[in-house]
Amino acid sequence: MGSTTKPSPFAPATLAKLPAIDGVRFATAEAGIRYKGRTDLLLAVFDPGTVAAGVLTRSKTCSAAVLHCRANLSADPTGPRLARALVVNSGNANAFTGCRGKQAVDMTVEFAAQAVGASGGDNIYVASTGVIGEPLDPAKFVGLLAGLAQSAQADSFEAAARAILTTDTYPKL
Repeated sequence: MGSTTKPSPFAPATLAKLPAIDGVRFATAEAGIRYKGRTDLLLAVFDPGTVAAGVLTRSKTCSAAVLHCRANLSADPTGPRLARALVVNSGNANAFTGCRGKQAVDMTVEFAAQAVGASGGDNIYVASTGVIGEPLDPAKFVGLLAGLAQSAQADSFEAAARAILTTDTYPKL
């Protein structure tokens, strides 16, 4: 989203002010994944015991992030699926990237788990949005996750929405 991009005619005159949700905190950063001068990394931190659910694509050509989330959500069919963190990057979809895409997800999950004090990656979720077919370099952002976990705030909805913009011209709240 460039500074000269005009907002959509559908953009609201003012953005909604959302109330904090107990047990959910957000932090964002400029990682330089694709663009400079804008946030492109979101970490959502969830309190221990947070239950996760998901609706994922049925595509046979889904991204490594979708495969990871699908595995987490189906890991234990008898118990709840828990979540400690969600990492979202914008600018690179990490789709159609093969083994490199899976390695990027694995590295992201490992660093995110450490950042939030999780015992493993089975309660860490990831998502990517942006350009398809380009390998995602997690080295650009995994070092930021620990600091983001420490600075996460419950009322950062607008910052979170801005961090995951790709071709959108305004944050969706």
